[in-house]
Amino acid sequence: MLQIQENVSLKNFNTFGIDVSARYFVEIAHEDDLVELFMDPQWLQTDRLVLGGGSNMLLVKDFDGLVIRINIRGIEHRINHQEAFVEAGAGEVWNDLVNFCVDREYAGIENLSLIPGSVGASPIQNIGAYGVELKDVFQSCRAFETATGQFKTFTKEDCRFGYRDSIFKNELKEKYIIVSVKFRLSLIPDINLKYGAIEQELAHRNINNPGIKDVSRVVSHIRVSKLPDPSTIGNAGSFFKNPVIGIEQFNTLITQFPETVHYPAGDGLIKLAAGWLIEACGWKGKVVGHTGTWKNQALVLVNHGGATGEEVYSLSSQIIDSVYTKFGVLLEREVNIIS
Repeated sequence: MLQIQENVSLKNFNTFGIDVSARYFVEIAHEDDLVELFMDPQWLQTDRLVLGGGSNMLLVKDFDGLVIRINIRGIEHRINHQEAFVEAGAGEVWNDLVNFCVDREYAGIENLSLIPGSVGASPIQNIGAYGVELKDVFQSCRAFETATGQFKTFTKEDCRFGYRDSIFKNELKEKYIIVSVKFRLSLIPDINLKYGAIEQELAHRNINNPGIKDVSRVVSHIRVSKLPDPSTIGNAGSFFKNPVIGIEQFNTLITQFPETVHYPAGDGLIKLAAGWLIEACGWKGKVVGHTGTWKNQALVLVNHGGATGEEVYSLSSQIIDSVYTKFGVLLEREVNIIS
């Protein structure tokens, strides 16, 4: 029997550590729990927020609806020739899944080591880091449709992945709840060293022929050196997307600011480093009230203790305005704003 709790603090359920409360709260440990929950028509009419690790959101105020925390666990795997198919429950911690695969030499997600959050959130956001995106290893996901009480399997094509984007953030937003994700990995590693920081750290360690365990360790080291631990200081990782602009706008920008950090993004597009833009505007390590930017990475907004969601949101707006005024580039928030 499901337990619906009332007036539950969400401080320990979001990595920013914002102290707001949910009018109603329920934890889902099995697929069947969702069927049971939505047999009550009350919850179809109520505003809902699905929580996994709470690592990619900013809660601006109390949530006057139902918070559904997904805690469906379990990892299954099978080998087919030179491929490994791994299916994980949506409530599994993402980095636990990465370690599970790396330990077994299942290659493909080692560059995504130490990304915070849950497995269920990974296809919604099309998470990515160091030259790899979720879509590169995604096979399918199983999701529950709240309106019909039915389960559906979504293929890669169905998900319409984009840069930190998917169909679940657009047409199907709040219509489905992901319960498991299946990944297609390889037993023959194709080591991805596109980002120079990985190569530099491997060279520093005198590793000339890296395996996926080496890459995972190096990526984890880089992330720890740049990003704060949410258990120590509240944050949601990268707060802004790296902006992608056209070649014409880029040519104008690079003429005025030749040191601008950038990467090719295909189809005549250029990706800019949002962290560099923010730092160039003087925000790195700045403290504003109870919030601020991280001392080692301007892309990360932090809660120094007691910050409200409104404070963090206000700071993000000031940063967006500052970058646009100086560079003419409009930053977009990567973190989901729950208000």
